Order: sequence, then C-alpha cells, then structure tokens
Amino acid sequence: MSSKTFSEPLKTGLLLIDKPQGFTSHDIIAICRRELQTKKIGHSGTLDPMATGLLILLIGRQATKKQADFLQLPKRYSATLSLGKETDSWDADGQVIQEKPVPDLTLQQVQQAVQKWSGLIEQPIPFFSAKRIQGKHMYDLARNGKNMERKYNQVTVQWSNLQLTTSAVRFTVDCSCGTYVRSLGYLLARELGTVGHLTQLRREKIGPYDVQSALDGNLLKGNGLALYDRITSL
Repeated sequence: MSSKTFSEPLKTGLLLIDKPQGFTSHDIIAICRRELQTKKIGHSGTLDPMATGLLILLIGRQATKKQADFLQLPKRYSATLSLGKETDSWDADGQVIQEKPVPDLTLQQVQQAVQKWSGLIEQPIPFFSAKRIQGKHMYDLARNGKNMERKYNQVTVQWSNLQLTTSAVRFTVDCSCGTYVRSLGYLLARELGTVGHLTQLRREKIGPYDVQSALDGNLLKGNGLALYDRITSL
C-alpha cells in the first residue's frame, strides 16, 4: 500500500479487534487509521487500558453513520473483583485509597448480594471515566484534584458464572450500554461488607458479535492488507 492517506477507505464495514491490555481504544484506532490509510474510523464503545476484549471498529463513512446504533447494543463482560483494597479508579490502574478486612464469605452470600444489583439499577459513575461535565472528561477533572458531585445512571444488569476465592470474586455480566463494570465491582464489594477493585476485565460480546471472531490486536502493525481482508460488510 502507498503511504497516501485516503479520505475514504477502499473497503467499508466492521472490523472486530481483540484489544490487548495496556492499549487504549484510541491507540488501536490510531494504528488502524495508519494501516488502512483512512481517517474514517469510528467505534462501538471504548475499553479502559486495563481491559481486554472486543472492540468493534466502524470503517468508512457508511459504517460510521451507524455508530449510534452500535453504541446502544448490549454487552457481555467477564471480570475479577479483588476484595480488601479500593482504588480511586475502582480498577488496578488506580491508587489504593482504602483497605478493609475481607469477611469469611460463602458463594451463597455472593449470590444473594448480587441480587440487589440485578435488573434495572442505578449505578455510580466512576470519577475516572470519560463521562463529560461541562465539556470536560471526568478523568481529567479527577487527575487535577477537582471536586465533583457523584453522578449516577440507570442500567440493566444480569450476573452469572459467580466464583469465589479467598479474596476475589469472578463473574460474568450481561448489561445494557452505559454500564461501568468497575462500578458493579465497587457496589458488590460494599454489599459484601468490604471494599474492592477490578483486577481483570474482558469484553466478550457486543450484541451478536463475539470476541472469538476478532483479530488479535497485537497483530495490527504492518498488516494493512490483512486488516482489509477482515473488514465485513454491514
């Protein structure tokens, strides 16, 4: 491929990427823009740097026009909640701000606890999030030490595959758009009488699209032609 950047890609549609840990969603988009020689790339919802899993890229004008529809699709995540320490970001990328003993728990207690936060719930939005307040990202305000009023949103959540170890809970959630799984971990830890933060988060599905069909995000650089081959039409 030439080094020229085209305003419109030679092929349009969906590109499913399995985002590696440590990359931001915008890192992946930037790589794909270079490899596909186009700026016409949108997404169906970002992932935090710590998180891995399915990232749907919308390639080309016709695809990006449907971004709002893809953002509204339900999602499935698997996660690990480490108990006993809470971070300011509610995940492993943050700084520990509180520690609390972990009570002796049973799987039945965990199953009962998640019932309170199942179905239609109101969840707190993490201060370290991309949510905007007066045009500014909350994570920028939080990093600058700005005081913010806690914001909440309504989401629908269904828990499954609950597993309990001495100091962690593993779980799967099927949830509506706008759900912060970090918030679910925060709420569950409090319900169990302790504090906690996510140490693992993986997005497995977005609507009918599965991460098992996605391209490994570690293999993007230098593979522009292969990326074109993986674009599927809408």
